[in-house]
Amino acid sequence: MRGTVAELGEDRLWLWVGGVELELLAPGGTLAALSEGTKATLYVHLLWREEGPLLLAFGNEAERATFQALLAVSGVGPKVALALLDTLGPEGIAAAVAGGDPAALTAAPGVGRKVAERIALELKNRLPAPATASPGGARPEAREAVEALLLLGFREGAVRKAVARLAGAHPEASAEELIRLALKELR
Repeated sequence: MRGTVAELGEDRLWLWVGGVELELLAPGGTLAALSEGTKATLYVHLLWREEGPLLLAFGNEAERATFQALLAVSGVGPKVALALLDTLGPEGIAAAVAGGDPAALTAAPGVGRKVAERIALELKNRLPAPATASPGGARPEAREAVEALLLLGFREGAVRKAVARLAGAHPEASAEELIRLALKELR
C-alpha cells in the first residue's frame, strides 16, 4: 500500500491513500522509520475480526511474513505477534526458533513459556534461516549494544525492544550510538 503518512501514534499510523485516511496498526520499528507528511510504501495484512476489519502495516516483507507465520501458531494473536516483532524483529524471532531457544521469545510482553515453546516447535523449518543468531537483531552493533545494556542491569525485554527499534531507525549507528540512544529511552 502506498500513501502519505498523515499521523503517527504509539502503536499505529494513519495513512492517506487515494483520498481516504486509513488507520493501520504497526510494530515500533516500522513506526520509527516513518515521518508525518512523507510518502510511504507499506506491506499490509488484513485481519477480519468480530468488531470489523483490522489493517496491520509492516515496513518490509520479512516483517509481514513473520507476522503471518506467528498468527498460524495456536494461541498467538495479532497483539502477541506484534509484541514479538517489536521486541525481537524478524531476525531475532527466526534466530530463536532456529536455535531452539524459546526463552528468548519470552522477552516479548504477553509471551509465556508455553506459548514460546509452541512457537519454537510449530515454526521450526517454517521461517527463513537467520543471517546470524543474535539477540536484538542481525547486526553485530545491535548485539553488542544489547549485551552492554544487559550488563548495566536493564530488563531484557525492554533492552531488546529498544535496540531493535533503534537499530532499524538508525541502520548506520555504531554500538556506542545505539547504547547512547537506548539509555535515553530506558531511563
